[in-house]
Amino acid sequence: MRFRPCIDLHEGNVVQIVGGSLLDHNRSALETNFIGSESAEDYANRYRDDGLVGGHVISLGTGNREAAISALNTFPGGMQYGGGVNPDNAGEFINAGASHVIVTTWVFTENRLSEEKLRSMSESVGRDKLVLDLSCRKKGDDFYIVTNRWQTFTEEKVNPALLERLSEYCDEYLVHGVDVEGKRQGIQEDLIRILGEHSPIPVTYAGGVHNLSDLDYVKSLGRDRVDLTIGSALDIFGGKVPYRSVVEWTKNNS
Repeated sequence: MRFRPCIDLHEGNVVQIVGGSLLDHNRSALETNFIGSESAEDYANRYRDDGLVGGHVISLGTGNREAAISALNTFPGGMQYGGGVNPDNAGEFINAGASHVIVTTWVFTENRLSEEKLRSMSESVGRDKLVLDLSCRKKGDDFYIVTNRWQTFTEEKVNPALLERLSEYCDEYLVHGVDVEGKRQGIQEDLIRILGEHSPIPVTYAGGVHNLSDLDYVKSLGRDRVDLTIGSALDIFGGKVPYRSVVEWTKNNS
């Protein structure tokens, strides 16, 4: 299991938000845990110097292009990029230094995954450079992929059949447990179990981490097959989990 760092951007700033609070129609609904004084480039420098490969830069809304490009330029090949990605603009971020592009909303039509769009996206950038964002929320006993900044439930369940079917189009999955994202109140254990037992390709989970011991817990729950992102809980984002301790854990456990 690896720790994968993140740079979340909103209006050009490095932020950490509560999952699902970013609404197009109601900007005042945004719940922000952290707004950084350091730039995206500063964070990318930190991750590069610590050898933390495979993290992601995520654009939340508009006004983030310059900051995102700067971070990708700083750590070429070291981070993925997501946020409004489609076949027309994906190449720009790959050329800027992204190892992969992350896509979700674009490959859906009327809340169903479009295999035609997915195939087009995969062919345009190459399967080896595509990450599918399967971020999800729980409805009943099942997890459903959510799109449009985590506001819209799709009809696609995150289950063994879906994980197997989509793996032919992409290199990795990124999965936020949206119901716990940014709340620092505990991880979604049942979701991590699904990913660890059934994902045929590398997968990264994010959401709910609140202490250092969660790294060991995710490693065990995910059968050492699920990588982990920590955002709001890290001290570099205003939380209490020491970033340096996470780096040290990674060196000892990867």
